[in-house]
Amino acid sequence: MSRSRDIGTVGESAVVRFLRSHGWPHAERRALAGAVDLGDITGTPGVVWEVKSGRTAEQAGDGLVADWLAETDTERQHAGADVGILITKRAGYGPARAASWWAHVDGGTAAALLGAHRPLPADVAAVPLRLHLSTAVSLLRGAGYGDPLPDVDEEAVA
Repeated sequence: MSRSRDIGTVGESAVVRFLRSHGWPHAERRALAGAVDLGDITGTPGVVWEVKSGRTAEQAGDGLVADWLAETDTERQHAGADVGILITKRAGYGPARAASWWAHVDGGTAAALLGAHRPLPADVAAVPLRLHLSTAVSLLRGAGYGDPLPDVDEEAVA
């Protein structure tokens, strides 16, 4: 196995561990599916996850993030999912701290997760937004994605 594949496996596994303990107990790394990429993680109905965890991810600029978000959206379409989330590892944050890795979505996706009643202007909807993975998961859960957490009374939180 190549070094870059090893790095990818470690990153994807870290995100899967976080997702399993935060509402997606069936999350798992997706086996390579050939020419039609469906994202890196499966078992999260309605959500596609693309994970980038090497040094390039830690140093990625706006242009590369935009390219990866476009890739994530293509995977979302291939999978027939509602939402695509790009995760990039942060420098100095190892797998045990994946909750603080960056989650990237476009403005339109964020607005939809927050329950916006009107679509955003196209130029704003396309703007990449960056938040922690833990915050992205909270937004997704607030929008109805994921399973109820066993120790949380969902009605008391709402």
